Amino acid sequence: MTKLLIVGIGGFLGTVFRFVLVEWVHKILSNPWYPYGTFAVNLLGCLLIGTLGGLAENKGLLSSQMRLFFFVGILGGFTTFSAFGYETHNLFKDAQPFAAIMNIALHIVLGLGAVLLGYKASSLI
Repeated sequence: MTKLLIVGIGGFLGTVFRFVLVEWVHKILSNPWYPYGTFAVNLLGCLLIGTLGGLAENKGLLSSQMRLFFFVGILGGFTTFSAFGYETHNLFKDAQPFAAIMNIALHIVLGLGAVLLGYKASSLI
């Protein structure tokens, strides 16, 4: 139950941070033609998970509960793209290039395919 609360509180905070940052970016750029807010969130999330992951692994600075709070909770609510980037990095780092490339390809191809499928299926509902 404690783990669920840790992840839930972190997820709430990450989601709120994402909403605020996307709104702020779009306000500054005055209705941009490109989704810069989401792009900013994804890049910032990747930078944060890389930094925190490196500190946790190399310096032993984060307990398992803090990793849950930051990685799964806050950054999971902020952007799952950061988790995708971190996991892919770990596959390359662990000398599993095939798995890393497969992870990239499957996420992009099947992810976009699932969006298309869901969109098409919505017209049948």
